[in-house]
Amino acid sequence: MDAIEWQPSRRVPDPAVRELDSRFAQYRLAHAKVERLATGMRWAEGPVWFGDGRYLLFTDLPNDRILRWDEATETLGVFRQPAHQANGLTRDRQGRLLACEHGGRRITRTEYDGSLTVLADQFAGKPLNSPNDIVVKGDDSIWFTDPPFGLVSDYMGRQGTAELPGNLYRLDPDGQLHCVAEDLEGPNGLAFSPDERTLYLVESRARPRRIVAYDVDDQNHLTGRRELIDAGSGLPDGLRVDVDGNLWCGWGAAEPGLDGVRVFAPDGTAIGHIDLPERCANLCFGGPRRNRLLMASTTSLYALFVNTRGL
Repeated sequence: MDAIEWQPSRRVPDPAVRELDSRFAQYRLAHAKVERLATGMRWAEGPVWFGDGRYLLFTDLPNDRILRWDEATETLGVFRQPAHQANGLTRDRQGRLLACEHGGRRITRTEYDGSLTVLADQFAGKPLNSPNDIVVKGDDSIWFTDPPFGLVSDYMGRQGTAELPGNLYRLDPDGQLHCVAEDLEGPNGLAFSPDERTLYLVESRARPRRIVAYDVDDQNHLTGRRELIDAGSGLPDGLRVDVDGNLWCGWGAAEPGLDGVRVFAPDGTAIGHIDLPERCANLCFGGPRRNRLLMASTTSLYALFVNTRGL
C-alpha cells in the first residue's frame, strides 16, 4: 500500500490492530483507530514526548531537522534545522532534550536557554561512530548505542570511517563514559524494564536479527546476556516498554505485511501487531495519560490510543 494513498479504517475495532496472543486483548481499545498525524518526511525517527508542553519532537535524518508536532493544534513545524542529522532523542531527568547526532558523531543536551552542550563525542581517544538511540535510567545515567550506520553515506549521516566497534555506552552523572557492552552486531534501539533490572537491546545487523536482554546489577554492570526475541525476517528498530513490561517495537520487513509495530510480552512472545503502510523506525508513548502510541514511520507520523501507559 502506498503511504500517500493510505486512509484510516472505517471500521472499529481497527483491523490494523491485530491480536497474535490472547494477552494482547486487554491493550486493544475497541473504538481506537490508527491515525496519520503528519507526513512529508524522508526518514522519521527518534520521537520523544514533552508532556509539559503537549508536543512531540522527532527527527527527519535526510532532511537534517528535528520536527515538532503540537497536540493541541495538531500542527507540524520545525524545531531545529540544521540538526547535525540527529537520530534518537530522549529527555533527561531534568526535562532537557538529549540527542544522538549522526552528523556530529556525538551526544548533545539542549539547555533551558536553547544552547547545546556536548556530553560525549569520543571514547578511548577515538571519535564515536554515529550514536543511534538513547535512554536515561532513574539514577541519571545516560545509555546509548553507537553503530556505524551514519558513516555509510551522506544521506543518513556523514560518510566516514568507524574507529570503534559497535558498542553500548553508559555516561554517568559525573561525566565518565563507560563501554558496557562491546562489538555488538548493529546495536540499535534500547529500553529498560519497569524495575530497571533488565536492559533490552536490538541487534539489527545480526542474522537473524534479534533483541537481546541483559541483567543490570546495582553497579550498572550488565550480565546474563540472552537472546529474548529472534526477529526472523523482521526488521526491529526502536522500542519502548509499557508499565506491564511489554515491548513495543518499531518493525518492518523486506516483504509486505510486517511493517508497523510488533508487541512482545516480557517473556519474548509476540502478542500483537499494528499494521502500518510503511516501516516504523521508532516510537514512544505520549498524551496526558501516556496512553497514545506515537509511531515515526519512514515518511509519516502515526498514532494509536492503547489501553496501557508507557513508562
